[in-house]
Amino acid sequence: HSNAFDIDVFLRIAPELFLKRAVVGGLERVFEVNRNFRNEGADRTHSPEFTMLEYYQAYADYQDVATTTREVYQEAAMAAMGTLQVVHPDGSVLDLSGVWPQVDLYESLSEAIGERISPETPRAHLVALCERDGIEFHPTAVPGKLAEELFEHHVVSSFTSPTFVMDYPVDTSPLVRGHRIKPGVVEKWDLYINGVESGTGYSELIDPVIQRDRLVEQASLADRGDAEAMHLDEDFLRAMEHGMPPMGGVGVGIDRMLMAFTGLRSEEHT
Repeated sequence: HSNAFDIDVFLRIAPELFLKRAVVGGLERVFEVNRNFRNEGADRTHSPEFTMLEYYQAYADYQDVATTTREVYQEAAMAAMGTLQVVHPDGSVLDLSGVWPQVDLYESLSEAIGERISPETPRAHLVALCERDGIEFHPTAVPGKLAEELFEHHVVSSFTSPTFVMDYPVDTSPLVRGHRIKPGVVEKWDLYINGVESGTGYSELIDPVIQRDRLVEQASLADRGDAEAMHLDEDFLRAMEHGMPPMGGVGVGIDRMLMAFTGLRSEEHT
C-alpha cells in the first residue's frame, strides 16, 4: 500500500507479457534489465527479489536466442573478468569458451534412472518414481512437473560446465511454442552452470487460440492450489490477436550470472 497516494500497488514476477506486447506493437527487438519479485522459497540459489535480463527478438527461435545468450555470457565474462576461463576461490575453473553442449531433458533423465521416460509416461508411474526417491511434489502436480522434479533430482548436479537442457514438457510451459518435430514437448531450454539454473529461453507461442486454451488450463490449476500456475490475461491475449510475429525470448538471472563468475553462493558473501 502506497501511503502517499493511498493506493495498492503490485510487485511483478516478470516483464514478459508487457515486452511481448511491445513486439506486437512493432518493436522487433526489446530488452529490459529488471527487478522481479517471486513469493516463493529462499535458499542459496533463490531470492524472492532478483535482477533479470529479459529480451525478445522477432523472427528468431530458441536456437537463435541460445546462441545470443551464450555470446552475452562470454562478452560479459571478458568485460568483467578478462577471461573465459574463470578461476574460482576454491581453485576450480569455469570454462565459458566455445559452443556450449545441449542435452535433451527426457533422454538425459531416462539415462540417469535406467528406464525410458517420455511425455507419454503415465502420471501414476512418475508419482511412484518420485515417492521411491523421496522427492516432494504438490498433490496436483501435472506429469510434466513430476518429470522435471525427477530431472532436477537425478541429473542437474552433473552440469558443472555451461549446458543447455532442451525440450521441456508442454504442460509446464504455457507460453512456449510446441516443438516442430517432437510431440508432447515445447521449444524451451534452461541454461545450467555449476548445477544452477541460470536462464531460460523459448520459441514463443504466437497462436492466440492455443494460448487462451493453455491459460484457461493454468487458471484451473491455480484454482486447485498450484501457486506457480498463471492466470488469464485478457490484455495479453488481445495483443496476440492483433498479430504476434514468431519470436524467441530469454530471461537471464543477473544474480546467478555473478554467482557463476565469482564461484560464490549467497551465504558466502552476505
